Amino acid sequence: MVRTPLSPQERRRGERFGALLRQARGDRSMAEVAAAAGVSAETLRKIETGRAPTPSFFTVAALATALGVSLDHLAAACARDADRDERALSA
Repeated sequence: MVRTPLSPQERRRGERFGALLRQARGDRSMAEVAAAAGVSAETLRKIETGRAPTPSFFTVAALATALGVSLDHLAAACARDADRDERALSA
């Protein structure tokens, strides 16, 4: 299966999501959070750096639980940032 290339907006959304996770992680180590979520540290590193901009729902849910952040909060923060980006591009 050939994967459709991501749009610039999708890449920016992935970068914003990664930044949100880094912020929520705070002083906790990447290995600690990854283990608590049941994902590899490399997977978390790729998500946080935007190299994996479209993680699966179950990965996102596990990370949110491990970080004590609601999915609603993550979705709202990403949407808010996306709206800000759209306004900046159209200005």
